Amino acid sequence: MVSPPSTGGAATTGVLPLTNLTNKTPEAVPTKTLTANGNVYPVYAPHIPFSLRRAPPLDMSTVERRGHPLAARETNKRVRPHGLQEAPTFRPTEEEFKDPMEYFRKISPEGSKYGIAKIIPPDSWNPPFAIDTEKFHFRTRRQELNSVEGSTRANLNYLDQLAKFHKQHGMNLNRFPSVDKRPLDLYKLKKAVETRGGFEKVCKLKKWAEIGRDLGYSGKIMSSLSTSLKNSFQKWLHPYEEYLRVAKPGVQQQLEFEYGGPLTPSPANSPMKRSHQHTPSSLRDDSPAVRASVALNVTMKEPDEVNRSVPFTEPSRSVPSSGFTAVNTGGFTPVNLTPASFQAVNSTSTALKREAENGTSTPRQLGESPLNSIKNTPDFSNPAICASHLTNGHISNPLKRTISHDSLNGGGSSTESGINGDCDGQNGRRSKRQKKGSHMSLLRPLIPRAMGERRHGKPGEASIAVHPFYFLTNRDQRCEGCGNRDDMSSLLTCDSCESAYHQNCLDPPIKTVTPDWHCPRCLVGTGEFGFEEGGIYGLKQFQEKAQAFKESYFAPKMPFDPVLNCKRNVTEDDVEREFWRLVESLTETVEVEYGADIHSTTHGSGFPSIELDRLDPYCSDPWNLNILPLHPESLFRHIKSDISGMTVPWLYVGMCFSTFCWHNEDHYTYSANYQHFGATKTWYGIPGSDAKRFEEAMRQAVPELFETQPDLLFQLVTLLPPDQLKKAGVNVFALDQRAGQFVITFPQAYHAGFNHGFNFNEAVNFAPHDWEPFGEAGVERLQEFRRQPCFSHDELLMTAAARDTTIKTSKWLAPALERLRNRELRQREEFLKRHLDFNDHYCKIVGEAGAESGAGCELGFGMDEQDLSEEEYGCNYCKTFTYLSRYLCHKSSKVMCLLHAGTYECCDASEEGRHTNAQHSLKYRYTDEGLKAVVQKVVDRAHMPEAWQEKLDKVLDDEPKPALKSLRSLVSEGERIPYDLPGLPDLKKFVDKCNEWVDEATNYITRKQQNRRKNEKAWRKGNPAKAAEMEERDKELRKIENMHKLLAEADGLSFDCPEISTLRQRSEAIDQFRHDAQDALLNLGMHSTQEFEDLAELGKGFNVDVPEVEELEKVVKQMKWNDQAREMRSRSQTLCDVAELIRQGVELGIPPNNDHLIYFKEAHIQGDLWEAKAKELINAETVHYQQLEALSNQASSLPVSRETLVAVDAILTKQREAHKQIISMYERSRDPDFRKRPKYKAVRDVLDSLSELNSKPAGTIDLEKEIKRHEDWMRKGKKLFGKANAPLHILHTHMSQVEVHNEHCFDVQDMPRMPVEPASREQTPDPDVSQGTKSTRDVFCICRQIEAGMMIECELCHEWYHGKCLKIARGKIKEDDKYTCPICDWRVKIPRDAARPKLEDLQDWQAEIPNLPFQPEEETTLDNIIQTAQTFRDCMRPYINPVMTTPDEVTTQRFYLRKIEGAEVLLTHETNFFRAELHKWAPVAPEPPPILSYSLSTRKPRPTKQQKMMAELGIDNPDDLPQKFRTKQHTFTKSRKSSDAHSTKTPQPLQPAIRRSDTPLSLTHSASTGNAPSSHGHSHRIPQPISTTHAESPYSAYYPMHSPQGHHPPHNYNNPSPTFAWQNHIPDHNPSPGLVPSPGFAAHAPMIRSGPPLDP
Repeated sequence: MVSPPSTGGAATTGVLPLTNLTNKTPEAVPTKTLTANGNVYPVYAPHIPFSLRRAPPLDMSTVERRGHPLAARETNKRVRPHGLQEAPTFRPTEEEFKDPMEYFRKISPEGSKYGIAKIIPPDSWNPPFAIDTEKFHFRTRRQELNSVEGSTRANLNYLDQLAKFHKQHGMNLNRFPSVDKRPLDLYKLKKAVETRGGFEKVCKLKKWAEIGRDLGYSGKIMSSLSTSLKNSFQKWLHPYEEYLRVAKPGVQQQLEFEYGGPLTPSPANSPMKRSHQHTPSSLRDDSPAVRASVALNVTMKEPDEVNRSVPFTEPSRSVPSSGFTAVNTGGFTPVNLTPASFQAVNSTSTALKREAENGTSTPRQLGESPLNSIKNTPDFSNPAICASHLTNGHISNPLKRTISHDSLNGGGSSTESGINGDCDGQNGRRSKRQKKGSHMSLLRPLIPRAMGERRHGKPGEASIAVHPFYFLTNRDQRCEGCGNRDDMSSLLTCDSCESAYHQNCLDPPIKTVTPDWHCPRCLVGTGEFGFEEGGIYGLKQFQEKAQAFKESYFAPKMPFDPVLNCKRNVTEDDVEREFWRLVESLTETVEVEYGADIHSTTHGSGFPSIELDRLDPYCSDPWNLNILPLHPESLFRHIKSDISGMTVPWLYVGMCFSTFCWHNEDHYTYSANYQHFGATKTWYGIPGSDAKRFEEAMRQAVPELFETQPDLLFQLVTLLPPDQLKKAGVNVFALDQRAGQFVITFPQAYHAGFNHGFNFNEAVNFAPHDWEPFGEAGVERLQEFRRQPCFSHDELLMTAAARDTTIKTSKWLAPALERLRNRELRQREEFLKRHLDFNDHYCKIVGEAGAESGAGCELGFGMDEQDLSEEEYGCNYCKTFTYLSRYLCHKSSKVMCLLHAGTYECCDASEEGRHTNAQHSLKYRYTDEGLKAVVQKVVDRAHMPEAWQEKLDKVLDDEPKPALKSLRSLVSEGERIPYDLPGLPDLKKFVDKCNEWVDEATNYITRKQQNRRKNEKAWRKGNPAKAAEMEERDKELRKIENMHKLLAEADGLSFDCPEISTLRQRSEAIDQFRHDAQDALLNLGMHSTQEFEDLAELGKGFNVDVPEVEELEKVVKQMKWNDQAREMRSRSQTLCDVAELIRQGVELGIPPNNDHLIYFKEAHIQGDLWEAKAKELINAETVHYQQLEALSNQASSLPVSRETLVAVDAILTKQREAHKQIISMYERSRDPDFRKRPKYKAVRDVLDSLSELNSKPAGTIDLEKEIKRHEDWMRKGKKLFGKANAPLHILHTHMSQVEVHNEHCFDVQDMPRMPVEPASREQTPDPDVSQGTKSTRDVFCICRQIEAGMMIECELCHEWYHGKCLKIARGKIKEDDKYTCPICDWRVKIPRDAARPKLEDLQDWQAEIPNLPFQPEEETTLDNIIQTAQTFRDCMRPYINPVMTTPDEVTTQRFYLRKIEGAEVLLTHETNFFRAELHKWAPVAPEPPPILSYSLSTRKPRPTKQQKMMAELGIDNPDDLPQKFRTKQHTFTKSRKSSDAHSTKTPQPLQPAIRRSDTPLSLTHSASTGNAPSSHGHSHRIPQPISTTHAESPYSAYYPMHSPQGHHPPHNYNNPSPTFAWQNHIPDHNPSPGLVPSPGFAAHAPMIRSGPPLDP
């Protein structure tokens, strides 16, 4: 035997002592171990999950990948072993590869002929490998190659049972008998005799020589060959064959009982007609099993004395069970335990030895017990008594070929859920199938009980340590005959299966006990076979193991290549031929490991997933095997839960020779297998059409295996060489899959294969629409073999019917639902028939009364649409899903399908009771009518295309010329059907052609064409290139011949529509019209214009070019022109109308001697003369209104231009209106009542409007004189306010500002008060200084407004002033500067923007208003100014009394002087009085203030444009300026002649206003506030920066002094000013003590305060 290197990850931990398992918990920290090649890998305790394990990552550069240099290239077709043909290889293009389902549909007809096909994706498609190779761990299963081949396994099984049989009879079959010096193959001899009719027939017919030739004994036949073969058969085979003939039926019956039903389908009839469903003791005494036991036990010797026995007092159980553990460490020793000379093939010691070597740590058991799942068999055992031997603290099984308990249950291992982490039971997914859990699955358990364990090994050998948790005493051992545990000393244990029997329970009882006793079941054989579990690996570790195995295996076998001077490389052909040699070898056993059925849900998928690799474009690629099963066209999308291995991919990690045996997919689905990387995988495929032939060939080749395991092909554990299949007529094909390639298997196709080395594959199932019939057949096959399906096919169909309502789906769904409906209704009917046959009664299910009995129906019935778990609606007998109807036994809670409802013994009730009593009920998901309705709806939808086709055929068959309306309706209906209708394109093409005909005919039978031409007119203007083409086309369409062609075409198309008859009538009408038109043109005088017009309109209505229409239109136009000319002569016309009429007449061909034409030509000449004269007068410099009046009067009798006439009338109208307004205003200006005189602004607007006229109406000069007189009054007011050079309109604006300003200064409510601080200023830090009352509305400064902007405090009066009012900028003054206000020191000048008129001058100016010709707009403002000032003067009068004043009134005097100085109207008397009084009582300046008689502006006059130009050129004399820059002299242009015929005087130029006699001429440019001129005359003071000297103050001004008495000498302007003195100014004279400023106010610097902006 050739064995692979150490299993690496599984090699390891050894056997832990019992004390260690009891007292210590394995740590999660891994230890290190050495593999065969010296690499170190961690080894974890068994309970550590795979997800927490780590291993060295796989170097992806060391594996073959697509596009990688190591990748195997596609080779030409090679000569394969067995002469197999290649399956097809498809290479889709980029476009074809976009939709996998569409591509599968394309290749399915070809690929299904071979069963398998290979798809090589485009070069651009190369998904990444998404698995983390450091975390990825998996468990393998061991495969012995010669054990998977069916014939070899049958041979070995037969020899094993034969050796047991003879050993039990005292004969040892240690070696094969020899014939002709060659070992005789007893199994082949047995088959050869069997095929020739058996031993007796061969002897009778003397066929032994023929058999010898078949066995290979050729050449010189010895005379004793036949005798030797006969003797060998008679000695070794005949006794055993006779035993099998007797014992096999009994064993078969026992297996059927344990399974819960017949082992169907079976090649032979089952001996078990009906199960008694009780205990094994219920087997009949005359059963074949009893007779076989008697025959075997006759020769047994007397049993030896039993040294130790333990009596039991526990009551017996009726349930058969075992659980006996043969551990004789102080307990019970079986009576027949003796040393064995023959080691059976499936001996436990072999498995235990291998486990000890490889360190397997996951429990294994032979098969699946009833407690594992309801999916395979009813439950007959108690899970509490199940136990088995332990290796390293875990359960092990005594059989060599075993299957993982975890792989079947998905649990039981502390390492991971299932062999390779199937946690589907936890996450809601179902496993695909049980056989995929371990690559094999048993149809049924070996024994429906927990198997007892016996001591493994020979007597005297140390028994294997068993964990106390699993230790079961011998008290759990039961007799298989009676089921009791009494008389344990007489229990006889089978040496193979360890089943126990009382000696007395055997019939006949055994008197003598022999060593190595085997029960009939073990001697007959059950044929169970499975793969052992292997080790746990990471990818890198398994890669090293696989490479080491392949190198070590092929190294000694490969020949030397003299060219390369080394051994020849291993080729794919070498591997394939060696694989089949090993598979068929009876003597050479090679064991490999295969990581198969690894669940991607727990281990991860090789493709990127949406959950983990959302940004990878391949995560949503349709060829991603995580996406493919749920493709929109895959039927699996209607399955409500995931199915691991079917809708969720499984992974496969292979090594050289690891294989997958013959099988087809569950439910006959498609499958897709993608190789991510690694060595080649060879596939063998059998098309689905040969599936039956293949199954029959397998049964013929290994009938022994199928006798006990009819479902052998479901187990994936059997191979048969392709050459044997080809001999049986089965088509077998092959292909090689390499990295980056897909292999597709087709429905019902059997396939198998093997790996050439280390590789990684991923596979999943999918189901296109064409799969559904195969899926139904697959479910029927599963039901036939009593195997549970992966999902409910009925549920899938009903879900698809509810979710997908497209016709495409209904096409395949309708036949399936009809079959479902018929099957379901038939089964319901059959069940109800059986139900009524037992008791004819009124059945609530049927709803009909029985013929003889009216008894009520006790059988439960109800509707249940709730979705249940699979366990709750799986048939307990055939395992099929009862989705639509289920039969429920309330006593045992078992569920049955309708086929087995009542016939299967679900409880102890009789068959009649199971059909009728209340302990059973029937549940429908749909009523019969509801099911029919659902199906019929889908059928009708699927039939829509055919129904449409039937309508079309009926329309075409019933009428020779079908109506276009009906055809259009069919087209519209067909377009609404979302399905490809074969007849629709042709019908639509025909209808479109008919519609084109109708559209063309419509141009001739309606008037829409004229409107269309109008709409196209604008389009043609924008497309001049196509205008001619369109016109030519229209001209072609308007030909009469086209109508006749259309009528002929309609007859050829053979259809009917109203337009055909209408067009034919139109053609006839045109012919009649042409006849009438020709008659009318020959007799023009006999018809009126209207008659010709009607006839022409009739011709145009035909929408064709009728020659007579054009002639008629010309005649109609000429007649209409004459009518129009006649009508125009009776009324006035414009010049344009006459010109247009003449042009039309010429174009229409009116004769030149026509009276109307001659008349209008003469009128047109007269109109042109009038037009020229009128334009001449309008454009003249001076308009002559008399001539315009004459022309206007002539226009009524001549055709003139409307525009020119309107212009003439407009000039005349404006002239008249202006004259009227001027006369009216002049007369009103002389009205004695001043309030009735016009407003100045209205008069000004009227005179301004005269500029549009080129002349002045009479009276304009007089009105202008009055305007001048009024404006002289306004100029006088401008001079009073110092605005002499400003425009007139400025006057009123300035007066409004003065009015507002004076309201604050002359406010009589503003009473004298003590100085107060501004609201925003902090309190003065000196507490001795008394503060005035603070108020947020206190007013300050000379403007008498609230705090705003920067504020400055006077150091004397402590009043606050706005920096804006004093024209002091913030940067020009410092915080510690002293300031004296103009009120305290009259020398400090107040900046003024305009002159302040005296109140008396304003009153005199106001007195002149009644003499003005117009009402001035300044009147009200002036009155308000005077009234405000006068009111303030009257209120102040009590304080203007020099006799009554005292020093105590200084504050009051300062207050009123401050208000007077801030006002814009000068109160001379009051100002002079307060200034003198303040100087008297609180002098600051050394000299008294001068007498103030006027107050002028302090602003520097703006330079004129001429002055700016002179400054730029450096010229002082204006006469030196260049001519172009000199100011033009004011001249009056020569006035036009007045329209007033009586006025001959030329208007006088405007005179300047008369200067007031009381205004000094020398003060026209004063910049002072009103001071009298000094002896040095007036001069402009240029403001200078702020300085400490009075002379440099920018606020110095001059007050004119009038001192007739000579009391006040002139000012000395060189004296220093105290305004911004650095020290407090002390006057030279000594004022009275009452007038000395308070020390508190003089102690600090002037306070500068910033507040809100100053109000204007």
